[in-house]
Amino acid sequence: MAGRSYKTEAVVLRSIRFAEADRVLHIYTLERGRVGAVAKGVRRTKSRFGARLEPLSHVELMLHQGGGELATVTGAQLVRPHSVAREHPYRLAVGLVGLEAMLRLFTEQERNPRAFEALTRFLDVLDGAETRGEGPALDPLVLAFQLKLLWLSGYLPHLTSCAECGSEGPLLGYSPRAGGAVCERCAQDSLPLSAGGIRGIEGLLGSPLADAQISKPAAREALRVITSSYEYHGGFRLRTVAAPG
Repeated sequence: MAGRSYKTEAVVLRSIRFAEADRVLHIYTLERGRVGAVAKGVRRTKSRFGARLEPLSHVELMLHQGGGELATVTGAQLVRPHSVAREHPYRLAVGLVGLEAMLRLFTEQERNPRAFEALTRFLDVLDGAETRGEGPALDPLVLAFQLKLLWLSGYLPHLTSCAECGSEGPLLGYSPRAGGAVCERCAQDSLPLSAGGIRGIEGLLGSPLADAQISKPAAREALRVITSSYEYHGGFRLRTVAAPG
């Protein structure tokens, strides 16, 4: 792959200042999954594509892969800027939660068109998202997106029967170690998970992102399930999400 250039659609997940005028980008590409790249001179006023490489931007990039780990951006065209979301504080906060989830769950250079499609759909819906009083971390759109990412990465919580013993329930808790809901007999050291919480999570998983709806109590339970799944399976917490209440 050294010394080769390629074109790909991509979403900018993170942008970090580097050297005097450059930026290091974490991007998720259609062709190769997660990729690191450097955009040289992008912070100069006269940069020909600096404004196109902000987080949330859906772009078409020309990348050159040399001998190092980072590719070099040699061309960039906007597909969808998502400036509407970026310039709205609430939508931006929701978007940054989704981008960090993508960044932490999908870390390999491995093509995954379904994950890329979910990411671009999330951003498209985000442009028209309404402000919710519960706050960005409990927004139905970003909860639904994270649950779909857990499914695509192989960590979808099992909710239809006890993940420990297989009984039909009633299910009263969530065990990250078991990977799903658990019954009263198996609920020791589990997180509380009500029938309403289970219904809310199943509703988010079964609906298009544009139709995501969940009650506030169920949203808090969904956030705890998502957060505990990240901690157990990946050993991380999202910096963009405050500890669930």
